[in-house]
Amino acid sequence: MNLSSDKPESQKNRNSVKLLASSSIVSFWTFISRLLGLVRDIVFTSLLGAGVALDAYIVITKIPNVFRRIFAEGAFNQAFVPVLSEYKEGSDESEVRVLINNIFGVLSSSLLLITLIVLLLTPIFVFIFAPGFYSEPIKNELATDILRITFPYLFFVSLVALSGSIMNTYGKFSIPALTPVFYNLILVCTAIWIAPLYEVPIYAIAWGMFVAGCIQLLIQIYPLIKLKLLPNFSLNLNHPGVKKVLYLMIPGIIAGGVSQLNMLVDTILASFLPTGSPTWLYVSDRLMQLPLGIFAIAIGTVLLPRLSSLHQTEDKEGFSRTMDWSIRLVLLIGVPSVIGLVLLSEPIILTLFERGEFIATDTRQASFSLIALALGLIAFMLIKVLIPGFFARQNPKTPLKVAAASMVVNAVLAWLLAFYLGFNHVGLAIASSIAAYFSITILLFILLKNKIYQVQKGWIIFLGRILAACLVMTVIVNLMNVEMFAWRELDQVVRFMQLLLITFSGIATYLAVLWISGLRLRDLKG
Repeated sequence: MNLSSDKPESQKNRNSVKLLASSSIVSFWTFISRLLGLVRDIVFTSLLGAGVALDAYIVITKIPNVFRRIFAEGAFNQAFVPVLSEYKEGSDESEVRVLINNIFGVLSSSLLLITLIVLLLTPIFVFIFAPGFYSEPIKNELATDILRITFPYLFFVSLVALSGSIMNTYGKFSIPALTPVFYNLILVCTAIWIAPLYEVPIYAIAWGMFVAGCIQLLIQIYPLIKLKLLPNFSLNLNHPGVKKVLYLMIPGIIAGGVSQLNMLVDTILASFLPTGSPTWLYVSDRLMQLPLGIFAIAIGTVLLPRLSSLHQTEDKEGFSRTMDWSIRLVLLIGVPSVIGLVLLSEPIILTLFERGEFIATDTRQASFSLIALALGLIAFMLIKVLIPGFFARQNPKTPLKVAAASMVVNAVLAWLLAFYLGFNHVGLAIASSIAAYFSITILLFILLKNKIYQVQKGWIIFLGRILAACLVMTVIVNLMNVEMFAWRELDQVVRFMQLLLITFSGIATYLAVLWISGLRLRDLKG
């Protein structure tokens, strides 16, 4: 039964406005978190430079963070939310609580087991994920110690993700979006005031990551109590809801974390490259996370519960319109972001990172990989809104196959470009971007072919507006930009103000042209 025709237009409009408002809330707190994350990375690079300690930290913390994307915000979230939405729509509160309790039991038990295994076999995991460190005793020792300190963070942050999934399903988006702010705030404070007191500062930063995970988890308790959904430990693997989540999650481990797994492959390969390569990639990736996290991940966060609800009510028209809305929003934000990152790659890194131990050579090398990753930004963003279209329908197998193929493409291209053709860390970045476009091309084709997503009216005009606005914005940014030697001659504060002026001028120009061409806020409501 299709219920879309039974809904009055006013209700559809209210739902669209609510979706946009929820995305805005998540975007705001994500922006604050990413801003603090940027401050964190500036402090890190200034304190440690692109040297052995920071290389080891970056490579090793990828291990818990990649597992985090799989067991937390990635595969777990995309498997759990549709099932929880199904129980919320069709069952009473007691059955919902039983499901949550059993999921909590399965997740926490699995995480404890994985953490114990990694702590017992730390040197083996370091060898698997950073084989290039094995021949360098200092890097190897640092990496082993850092992994032992930071890996338990996976346990805390995965339970934070469970809490966030529950709250998001019940329309509470602020606390889950706010929580990462505390993570970055704690690491910034640790790096500024505590790390310099240590003989090896990176150890203090590693312990800061552990403490941040504990605090993030504590923040979730009160909001869950208010919802009367604070989990109790229960372990029943035969519960039908648990079985369904596991069924969706196992293939989603690859499908939901494809970009992170590709970055992990890049990180492993980067351990074989010259010292500094992991740091240059990390700096580039962090700058990419600003538009990716603030917008695409925020949209995907509110999109999955909404699509799951539409699927449960068999509202195929609403499902397609919501997908169309999310894709348009991604392109509206993503295209100018790509242009800005490419045109201002070196001035951005110079202004934000070049100080202390992070020198001019590091700026130059990081800017190359930033351009390569920026060219794939639209694909990275679209992945975040296309995959929920499959998981909301409880179909993880299709994105699994696409993700597996994408991983192969990424690995082959990474080896070819980085080692065979000698592009080093830039080759790894190019490979990630190409693999991302490979993924979205196939995912979009399948959605269209199966009529899960149908292109809505007005796309030609919409794309024309974006193109015109981007052309004018590019001219303005190029006119305001100066030669690199001139940037270096500027005082640090003046340099920062100049970058802000160019950025805001570009944004203002882009929005003004969109307005002149006829785009209005109501057009973004879905």
